[in-house]
Amino acid sequence: MDWQSLSISLQLAAATVLVLLPPALWLARWLARGGGARRALLEAGLALPLILPPTVLGYYLLTAFGNAAPLASAVTALLGQPLAFSFAGLVCASVLFNVPFMVLPIQRSFAAIAPELIDAALTCGLSPWRTFWRIELPLAWPGIVTAIVMTAAHTLGEFGVVLMVGGNIPGETRTVAIAIYDRVQAFDYAGAGTMAATLLALSLLALIVCVWLGRVPAHLRRPS
Repeated sequence: MDWQSLSISLQLAAATVLVLLPPALWLARWLARGGGARRALLEAGLALPLILPPTVLGYYLLTAFGNAAPLASAVTALLGQPLAFSFAGLVCASVLFNVPFMVLPIQRSFAAIAPELIDAALTCGLSPWRTFWRIELPLAWPGIVTAIVMTAAHTLGEFGVVLMVGGNIPGETRTVAIAIYDRVQAFDYAGAGTMAATLLALSLLALIVCVWLGRVPAHLRRPS
């Protein structure tokens, strides 16, 4: 088992969730509450990573992270290192290709909340922030946890975008998915099988959690 690669994958998954969750909560709630005529177009754009080949997305991200890009040059000056072929670049890429896995489940949870309940809370004197914190978040928590689990699991298993943007640098950008590919290339099928089984177990666990959350009784979702 390549513990270093697994550690990098876990760090990447954790960083992706921490960076993506706050804006995903805001965006998912905005989409669930309407979003206007731009909603359909925005939702299509958010879902694009689901159908776009990972190598295509990785190519465009690698181009955007190259030193010739103005934004990449500014980030390089700020961080002291380029985004391409670095862990910071992996985090940026991971955030982008995980947007649908984080936003869509949360959006469905917010959309399932009855608007009358929110209106009643506002009528009773709760501020919009307290309504969000005390009413909407407790009701949407199964979708939020599902989004976190799916995003983390997808990050652990991603190969194409990670390889294109981060390359295969030991101790920095070599994730467990890339390590499996390396072991197969070296005919180390036992090592590859161990790591593949680990990812399989983690993916199965993530799906079990998501299915269980989808069956949480309604009374357990109500705020206290």
